[in-house]
Amino acid sequence: MKVILVDDEQKFITMLAKRLAMRGIQADIAFTGDEAIKKNSNTIYDVAVLDIKMPGISGIQLKNKLSDMYPDLKFIFVTGHGAVSQSEEDLIEKDVYLSKPLDIEFLIKKINEITKIPKPYNK
Repeated sequence: MKVILVDDEQKFITMLAKRLAMRGIQADIAFTGDEAIKKNSNTIYDVAVLDIKMPGISGIQLKNKLSDMYPDLKFIFVTGHGAVSQSEEDLIEKDVYLSKPLDIEFLIKKINEITKIPKPYNK
């Protein structure tokens, strides 16, 4: 499974990528929407984890662009700004929305759910 993490908070997104890697999930990072678009033109991702509020291209605008490129790409939105506006909520209603700080295990659970990967069997 390939994941792209897009957030302008560089320390946050770098640490999140490391934490996912420790759990066997390969995650590329992008600090801007433009950088994410470039990476998506070279790599096909299963999931995009997008910050809603970023300078330049917002997470919602980025979702629209990436959805046009890859209709099967799944999205998880994150924000550190509390509640989203009604118009933002309407645009992400079919997607997963999480607030920062993220619980890494819950994020992985949501990634697995939207990609239909079954939970590993534990004895």
